[in-house]
Amino acid sequence: MKAPASGPKAMATMAAEEPSEGLRKPAARKPNRTAKSNTSSVAKRPAELPKDALLDLYQTMLLVRRAEQRLSALFADGEIPGFIHLSIGQEAVAAGVCQALAAQDSIASTHRGHGHSLAKGVDLEAFFLEIMGKREGICGGRGGSMHVADMAVGMLGANGIVGAGLSLALGSALAHQLRRERRVVAAFFGDGAMAEGLLHECLNLAALWKLPLLFVCENNGWSEFSPTSRQFAGSLEGLAKTFGIPYRRVDGNDVEAVALAATAAVEVARGGGPQALECMTGRVRGHFEGDPQRYRDAEELAQLPKIDPIPRAAARLRALKVSAAALQELSEKVDRRIEAAVARGRQGTLPDFQEALADVYTRPSTSPRAGV
Repeated sequence: MKAPASGPKAMATMAAEEPSEGLRKPAARKPNRTAKSNTSSVAKRPAELPKDALLDLYQTMLLVRRAEQRLSALFADGEIPGFIHLSIGQEAVAAGVCQALAAQDSIASTHRGHGHSLAKGVDLEAFFLEIMGKREGICGGRGGSMHVADMAVGMLGANGIVGAGLSLALGSALAHQLRRERRVVAAFFGDGAMAEGLLHECLNLAALWKLPLLFVCENNGWSEFSPTSRQFAGSLEGLAKTFGIPYRRVDGNDVEAVALAATAAVEVARGGGPQALECMTGRVRGHFEGDPQRYRDAEELAQLPKIDPIPRAAARLRALKVSAAALQELSEKVDRRIEAAVARGRQGTLPDFQEALADVYTRPSTSPRAGV
């Protein structure tokens, strides 16, 4: 199978860039447990998006934040089975990237995928029903937090295996290319996945076949319980350069910067050719909900509120003459939606055993070749 030989002509627009003032460069690798994650502040700059577009992004971030805060409380009360991994503090990446995608585009997510799901348009009530394990959920209550998927909106699925969503995204991008569809796939992955061989293989194939694939790294500085600098000796920028993939690094706590960079990358990828976008952000909660984070430096944790993407977006909106009353009204609207979704989740029914067992095993074949 050979893909078209021609590649995108607009590579220069996505050439590797130095980070803007205040963005941290890749940290030196230090063999200690107090390595800092990506929490440096960024110099202020004028807004570049229309006010309405920024308001939409702000609302999406609020929705993700409030939904995850509610999930945290539900999990603590025993209303959610299994584990949950929250993306609090990283909302700007999900909101900014997904706004650049069209309805027919798709995404592949990670174990920390609530924000990606909601930003891509997964129905809020169906989302809560699924995570609460109810049969009315998107996946019949069998997917839960780490396996939310909704093909109707192009959500290929969250994934409990580090980096595993990359291969799903690669296959989807290849399918779009073979069908001559001008669709793009965004593959979200964390910096903890950069040492995974699968990422390197996907970068290679995407470059060889000029696939419409956007690699989105949410770099929060941590690989589960260890600084990523202790897990990976290279950098995404170096990997992208190796495979000839245009790369850009952006402040992942600035939703406007993420949206602008993602829009430019998607435009190029849609013409045929992979792009890499690294979003430098910070992880507020632990690796999983309930993780006490004793391995993190107290000073680093204290800096996280200063880079929170939601207050930053709110400050920019106020500079654009959006009133405090309007922002409060928007906040209350989001809260009402969340509470309605929680109520619906509680009203849902648990699947019975046979439903839970369905599609787990194949049925015995009656073919003469059965057992061969």
